[in-house]
Amino acid sequence: MTDNMPALLVQCRQAALTFDQGPRAVVAVHGTDLDIRVGDRLAVVGPSGSGKSSLLHLLAGLEQPTKGTVARAKSLTPLTTGLVFQSDSLIPALSVLENTALPLVLAGRSETAAQETARAALQRVGIGMLAARLPQEISGGQAQRVAVARVLAQSPVMILADEPTGRLDHATGGQVLDCLLQAADHSGAALVVTTHDPAVATRLGTRCAMRDGRLLPVKETS
Repeated sequence: MTDNMPALLVQCRQAALTFDQGPRAVVAVHGTDLDIRVGDRLAVVGPSGSGKSSLLHLLAGLEQPTKGTVARAKSLTPLTTGLVFQSDSLIPALSVLENTALPLVLAGRSETAAQETARAALQRVGIGMLAARLPQEISGGQAQRVAVARVLAQSPVMILADEPTGRLDHATGGQVLDCLLQAADHSGAALVVTTHDPAVATRLGTRCAMRDGRLLPVKETS
């Protein structure tokens, strides 16, 4: 590694993930080698059931490899690892602002300080006017922007987005991807996006594919 190479955030070496045992065992991810560094923009492309989500869970530390290793930098904590899922994962009883501030409050930030940071994040993704609304009062695309704002408020080191545009129309999905890229640029975070949409993949700097739990070589996007 050269001195000017970006810092390594996650290093997978022959990392595999198997669910169940014996004849019921399912290999979700076969032995995978992958490095994620500061500033990376990576799309992982593949159909449903190819292992994309399982790979993301390994990168996030939500699952531990059953074989091989996944080493994560000390800078990656639950607060600095931003997660965006296909479902927006908003809490129905909390307002947009409260949902955005929640990870900061859980991390020990005062409610006032957390909401101030959350309000700025909502403004940054263009939905500051929705702060007082409940999740059921906003559209699916707006809810995904709230999820991105919640991540942005955390000042993440790495953002992992699992099919974030999968349930959205093309135009709305493009807007959500814009927000993700802007969030990553703002915080200097690495961004890894899983998708089945080639149009989404071309927006990221590099691209790899998953087939039957196997990660194919990483390629530069054109």
